[in-house]
Amino acid sequence: MRYDLDDLRLFALVATEGSITGGAKAMHLSLPSASARVRALEAQAGVPLLIRERRGVRLTPAGATLARHARDVLAETTRLDSAVASYAISGTEPVRLVAGGSAMHQLVPAALATFLRDHPEYDVNVKERRTVRSVKILAGGEADLGVILDDEPTLLRTEPLADDSLVVIGQAGGILAGRNSIAYAEVAEHPLVALDRVSPLTLWMEERLGPHAPVPRYRTLVPTLHTVISLATAGAGLAIVPRRAVDAITSIDICPLEDAWSIRAHLLCYATNAPQGTYLLAEHLRAAASVRA
Repeated sequence: MRYDLDDLRLFALVATEGSITGGAKAMHLSLPSASARVRALEAQAGVPLLIRERRGVRLTPAGATLARHARDVLAETTRLDSAVASYAISGTEPVRLVAGGSAMHQLVPAALATFLRDHPEYDVNVKERRTVRSVKILAGGEADLGVILDDEPTLLRTEPLADDSLVVIGQAGGILAGRNSIAYAEVAEHPLVALDRVSPLTLWMEERLGPHAPVPRYRTLVPTLHTVISLATAGAGLAIVPRRAVDAITSIDICPLEDAWSIRAHLLCYATNAPQGTYLLAEHLRAAASVRA
């Protein structure tokens, strides 16, 4: 037997709505047309599929079996369409995004997840770069959109995006318990865990601390912010991280830094003549930034 996908879709809707009228409306068909399709499907199956009543229809055992398998077939067809479509070549140039390590931890992944889902016509090329480098790349037309820190001067168009202030974290009930704030000079007296020395966050901090800042003892330097947070949570040492990265974590103590350099923010930065996809991606970055970590 050969089944028409539209007939199967109609029958599945009739089963869900409990009436041919409801199925016809969902399929944007006239009632006579939908009724004729259902009758033809019954004739093809050779058994009654519906019990017609005054207020709708009920499925016969054969109809219930057909409806269940029809849903499976339609779902598999949707997956097939999606799988084949994934090989299609986008008709637009990829949106080129640059961002620092802090933004890459949660903000950029959250925005990309919704953008790529909602805009299959666009691809995105993403690079992790320090703010100073991102600004140069954007000014040179090598990227379309950037998530940068607010301490780098630029003549490009910028707009506020999200707070990216730094805080100190440590094991719950540890030396930060009950503290309202702490100075970096005191933090450096304790063992620390941190990102490796070539990470954007580490380089940014070293530039602002200067040569006369106390030299901390790092128990370990690791490549990802996620690992830093996990180690600090386990009590391996204190850590300095963006507040957004830990706001939702209840198993650690969080203490603001007293140092002025710890207050910073993310900006959206646009290249000149950025393509349309840039502004669509910017919308998703704003939405992601509006949700606290």
